[in-house]
Amino acid sequence: METTYIIAGGILLIALLIILSITLYVKAPPSTAFILSGVRKSPRVLIGSGGFKIPFLERLDKVFLGQVTVDVKTNKSVPTHDFINVNVDAVCKIRVIPDETGTRLAAKNFLNMTEEEMAKQVQDSLEGNMREVIGALTLEAINTNRDAFSDEIQKKADPDMRKLGLEIISCNIQNVTDENGLIRDLGADNTYAIKKNAAITKANAERDIAIANQEAAKAANDVRVKTETEIAERNNELAIKQADLKQVSDTKRAVADAAYEIEKQEQLKTINIKTVDAQIEQTKREQVLSEEKIKIKENQLRAEVNAKADAEKYEKQVISDANKYQTEINAQAALEQRKREAEAEAYMAEQKALAIKAKADADKYAALQEAAGIEAKGKAQATATQANLEAEAAGILAKGNAEAEAKERLAEAYAKFGQVAVIDMLTKMNERVLPVVAENIARPMSTIKDVTIYGTTGNEMSGVSQNVPTVMKQTFDVVKSVTGVDMADIMKSNTIDAKVNRNINIDGDKDVVVGVK
Repeated sequence: METTYIIAGGILLIALLIILSITLYVKAPPSTAFILSGVRKSPRVLIGSGGFKIPFLERLDKVFLGQVTVDVKTNKSVPTHDFINVNVDAVCKIRVIPDETGTRLAAKNFLNMTEEEMAKQVQDSLEGNMREVIGALTLEAINTNRDAFSDEIQKKADPDMRKLGLEIISCNIQNVTDENGLIRDLGADNTYAIKKNAAITKANAERDIAIANQEAAKAANDVRVKTETEIAERNNELAIKQADLKQVSDTKRAVADAAYEIEKQEQLKTINIKTVDAQIEQTKREQVLSEEKIKIKENQLRAEVNAKADAEKYEKQVISDANKYQTEINAQAALEQRKREAEAEAYMAEQKALAIKAKADADKYAALQEAAGIEAKGKAQATATQANLEAEAAGILAKGNAEAEAKERLAEAYAKFGQVAVIDMLTKMNERVLPVVAENIARPMSTIKDVTIYGTTGNEMSGVSQNVPTVMKQTFDVVKSVTGVDMADIMKSNTIDAKVNRNINIDGDKDVVVGVK
């Protein structure tokens, strides 16, 4: 919490400092000087720069640094060096001296004053200086050389203005007058001289103009006469040339007309000759045309005869070609017919063979389905038989176990003889067990009246014949699982393979192991 107050206080202090800086910072424009006084012995002067004003301790004052226009007039007539009263109207431009010293002097005299107030303060001093200058100059000097007059006023007033921290930029004389019109009289001679010179100049100019006009008229007349003469001469020459040209033209026209007539006659003569030649040529052409017509008529008759003969020949050829073409068409049609019949017969044979094959495949499929049904039925019956045998064998085994428990000594004897005893027990039991097994094996087969075999492989009977061995094997497996005796080995004990290769013995000799060697 304390830290928060410290931070807030710091922020407030910074904001206060910023506000005070903005409020207390002052900057002087180029046209005004700022005077800061109160703390130091010598006040601070700011011209075109800025600084901080100490509140309650420093005071800010201003001094105008721009140009100030002062009207300098003589309210009363001022006598000149030659005792002529004159009135002078002038305008002076002043300003504060642009340095720190001049500014400090001006601050003592013109602090916080406007332009008008400053002009009013120095007006009296400038008028006094102008009176002194007027008293030292003659009227002619004042009137004829005003630049020198204004320079004298500026030179005279400059020391007084510098004491005030000011300087005179310029001084211009606007007007100079006197009460008696002497200045006007001084200019009368000049006026008359100017007028005289002007009149003389005007007369000379008019004379020169008249002479120039006469000379110009004369020259113009000379030029006009000369021009007209030249025009007349040119016109005469033109007329002569025109006459000559007309004569030449008439001669040429006459020659041309005569030549035209001659040419015309020659053309008529040529036309007549060409006309006669044309008539002769026409007669010749008519004769040739008649001969050509006769030839054409003969050629036409000859052509008609030849055309008739050619037509008859062409007709015969066409008939012959038509007959030949028809024969070829008929032969081709017969060949095509036979070809189609052969293709039809082949197609029918192919379809018949496909039908026979399809029937055979169907018969085969039906036979296979029937055999599969028979096989499935046999397997189901064999499974049921096996279940019955297992149940009955289990019952018998249970009964045998009960008898063995009752006859402990007999069981011990059987145990001593091993497998021989088991075989003996099974032999005693064959009167009950084996007939049941044989009956259950034969029972599924006894239900089959007829067996029809379909197929072409020759192995169709295998599916049925395999059922009996399958059932027998399942029976032997049940016995082996219950008693541990392999009936298949016992049945094979008298074979050569059993005695020689496999060494199977069921005699009960303790030195011989029953089983596979």
